[in-house]
Amino acid sequence: MVAAPAVLMVAALLAVHPDASADEPVVDRLEAVTADGRRVATLAVPRGSGWCLHWNHSVTGDPVVDCYVNDGGRMTLSHAIQPDFAAGLGHFPGRGVFRAGPGGTYLIDAIDEPVPGNAYVLRVGSAAVDHRLVADDGRIAPLSAVAAGQRVVLRLRPGGATGEDQR
Repeated sequence: MVAAPAVLMVAALLAVHPDASADEPVVDRLEAVTADGRRVATLAVPRGSGWCLHWNHSVTGDPVVDCYVNDGGRMTLSHAIQPDFAAGLGHFPGRGVFRAGPGGTYLIDAIDEPVPGNAYVLRVGSAAVDHRLVADDGRIAPLSAVAAGQRVVLRLRPGGATGEDQR
């Protein structure tokens, strides 16, 4: 049957992700959205890159960092850096690899945990807590400065990012 190879080739071409291009990476959007639907921060996040949520622990004031990666359009918790095991912090056996981190901190590495629904709720802390999103390339989206005390949903949305961040 001569037509079969042509049909297989067309099927293979259609199976390629519609956003995939050899020249351009797929860029998704990380958004922080308030309960009333107001977008308070947006970061363009190319697939394969990531971002971290930085803040100062509300009890100790020490810096804490949770880092995520855009794993093919999935928000995945990658690792965390913690100063100690103060209220709400710590390592759970079987969830990542616990080791010494930079500057006497604790590193919980290789967590590799997909975030259900590509989103989670965060109660943004005060200016002293200073919640902020920091992209791998150093771009910063300050959350406490624009939404202190508010409930926001941090979500990774597929494609359509223009490369410019919005607040």
